[in-house]
Amino acid sequence: MTTTGEEDRALTGPWWWARWRSAVLDGSLALVSAVECAAEGIPFARDAGIPVSVGIVFGLIAGSVLLVRRKWPIAVVLVAIAITPAQMGFLLGVVGLYTLAACELPRRVIGALAGMSLVGTAVVTFVRVRQDMARGDLTLGDWFVPFAAVTTALGLTAPPLLLGLYVGARRRLMESLRERADSLERELQLLAERAEERAEWARNEERTRIAREMHDVVAHRVSLMVVHAAALQAVARKDPEKAVKNAALVGDMGRQALTELREMLGVLRAGEAVGRRARGVPLAGVGEAAAAAASRAVVEDGPCLSELEELIGQSAAAGMVVDLSVEGEVRSYAAEIEQTAFRVVQEALTNVHKHAAGAKTHVRLAHRVSEIAMQVENGPPPEPGSASAAGLPSGGNGLVGMRERVVALGGVFVSGPTDAGGFRVSAVIPAV
Repeated sequence: MTTTGEEDRALTGPWWWARWRSAVLDGSLALVSAVECAAEGIPFARDAGIPVSVGIVFGLIAGSVLLVRRKWPIAVVLVAIAITPAQMGFLLGVVGLYTLAACELPRRVIGALAGMSLVGTAVVTFVRVRQDMARGDLTLGDWFVPFAAVTTALGLTAPPLLLGLYVGARRRLMESLRERADSLERELQLLAERAEERAEWARNEERTRIAREMHDVVAHRVSLMVVHAAALQAVARKDPEKAVKNAALVGDMGRQALTELREMLGVLRAGEAVGRRARGVPLAGVGEAAAAAASRAVVEDGPCLSELEELIGQSAAAGMVVDLSVEGEVRSYAAEIEQTAFRVVQEALTNVHKHAAGAKTHVRLAHRVSEIAMQVENGPPPEPGSASAAGLPSGGNGLVGMRERVVALGGVFVSGPTDAGGFRVSAVIPAV
């Protein structure tokens, strides 16, 4: 990022000048001041009784001090004050006071030097006008002497001093505004980067949520379909009636899986529609609107605890020995809590189908005062020879997805093998 201040600093001039035009300006002012002081050195030499050439050289040297006004403004003002009795260096004094007031110096230093210049000019003017009146060059009253001294001193001191103070304050203000603009630009850039990071994080979270939801939707249905298909293959010739029943169950499972998949795709399309409608809205608003729409659609269309008996009945129909026990007073919960509890039981039953087919399973649901608890525990799988040969694959994401769902609601999730050789999944979710 390039700013005007950096561009100015990049254009370096000779010696202490930041730019070449500043060096040219100071050189021109020093030349004019040297010529002025040299011309004023001629009458000074005559009045002092010294050679004219000495007065000219002295004037040239004193006037050329203006060349270093940017580096040593105090020295320039002191030289101007020193040569004031010789009535030399009017341009030197004016420019020196302006530079002194505009530079970064303490106000007490500027005030002290300006006061010295004011007093010196007033004293010299007072003496000179009084001498002119004594010689008869001026015929005005005595009041004119202090008036001329004060007016001349103020005229040569106040305007350059006030102008320098104004220019210095304006320069400092512009530098402050430039620094503030640079700081705001950097902050906006950081905010944009953070907004992009948040958007990427939201996209990743949404992908994870969609993957978890689709895993829960597909894994259970397809697992039951595979179990029924294996049973259908085993009894197709021995028991045609049971084979027809299993085929009907496979068809029902497939239709239910397709229905839930269509609901998930509808959620995704709803999120895309929200993004298109909010095209003129800032990035954060679009993300919040899309996430809210997707979450609302999932919660409204998701399963609830009242469907738990149907879920267990489907597993029982697939050959699993499973029983359900409910403790406490049955009541309704928030849709997201019921959906999470249902998915935990569903995924736990799916894992039993995958890893312990034929094992006896107990599902316990407890309605407590401020929480709801669920536990799915299966015994050890039967002998390998009697196990189902369905060969269900496992992606290893079921337990991770259950834990993420429960923890997101502030609950506790625990899973692991039992001493009897089975497996237990437990979850507790706050009811509020």
